[in-house]
Amino acid sequence: MESSPSTCSAAPFLVTPATPTGQAPWLLFRMDTPLGQALLVTDEQGRLRALDWHDYETRMRRLLARQYRASLPELHETRQAPDAHAALLRYFGGALHALDNLPVALGGTDFQRLVWLSLRAIPAGQTLSYGALAQRIGRPAAVRAVGLANGANPISLALPCHRVIGSNASLTGYGGGLHRKQWLLQHEHAWPGHQALPLNGTLPGF
Repeated sequence: MESSPSTCSAAPFLVTPATPTGQAPWLLFRMDTPLGQALLVTDEQGRLRALDWHDYETRMRRLLARQYRASLPELHETRQAPDAHAALLRYFGGALHALDNLPVALGGTDFQRLVWLSLRAIPAGQTLSYGALAQRIGRPAAVRAVGLANGANPISLALPCHRVIGSNASLTGYGGGLHRKQWLLQHEHAWPGHQALPLNGTLPGF
């Protein structure tokens, strides 16, 4: 049985029950970014439910269907930019903390939400290994499960799974494409721009 959704706002680990999805459709807004078109899904309260890339739209819809099951509202296209749009523009313009406090709401399991919410404690300009993330949430033996949860993260950038890397500092499994993960880490000054980054696709990721 699926757990009820939870929300995360300014405090990285503040978890409160989300408003039931009801029948109101969620809005899908498409915006241009330096990394291609981004897909922003927001609910009736303006909270991010998903943030993905145009070339992974099928996967985004599949993840949402899996995480919300029978309670998933319809997605309606909109040309009215949500609040997250302005925050993303600031982020890509160099304000690296512009996404830190974006309101989000999550479905998934208790364990998945624990992993996803913990991503907000990784500051821009820093990275963390899957093993270190597992230790941080008190599940040191669950490295693979942490990797799988990271790969099912529905909200890219605002829940910064791109900051999780392999124990050998390789860029493991970013489902939006390893080229995007490399760009994001260099944009955040987590990697020198001239440095050749080891690439590895062994773990699924977002």
